[in-house]
Amino acid sequence: MGKQTENVIDFITACDTGQGWAVCAKYCDEDASFSSQCDELAAMNTVSEYCDWMRDLLKAMPNATFELKSFGYDSVRNNVTVYSVFTGTHTHDAGPVAPTGKTFVADYVYAMEFINGRIRHVTKVWNAPWTLRELGWD
Repeated sequence: MGKQTENVIDFITACDTGQGWAVCAKYCDEDASFSSQCDELAAMNTVSEYCDWMRDLLKAMPNATFELKSFGYDSVRNNVTVYSVFTGTHTHDAGPVAPTGKTFVADYVYAMEFINGRIRHVTKVWNAPWTLRELGWD
């Protein structure tokens, strides 16, 4: 998989550290699509929207980090599945409520499809209500 593996890891690093679409775009198809079955993300249809949402979200918790736990490549279907754990504390006044000082630990999975070595679709599997309760945002 080579370069495609590097692109996925670089994309996730850029996205999940809040660098936004301006940085993430180079790893994706121009109109890469996005989907997720959680209320917070359901209205998003593009990876661009999602990357910029992550950028804005992380303003509320600049200490947030992620740890990539598992990486799987399916050569028959030309997709990658990545499992990570995201951790952060709401310390800055940039969330939906005043800083709570509460910390969350969230498991999530990205399933990504490719075209010509670039990401063409991302699905995020995430238990958002759990995370929002941990943050005191519910």
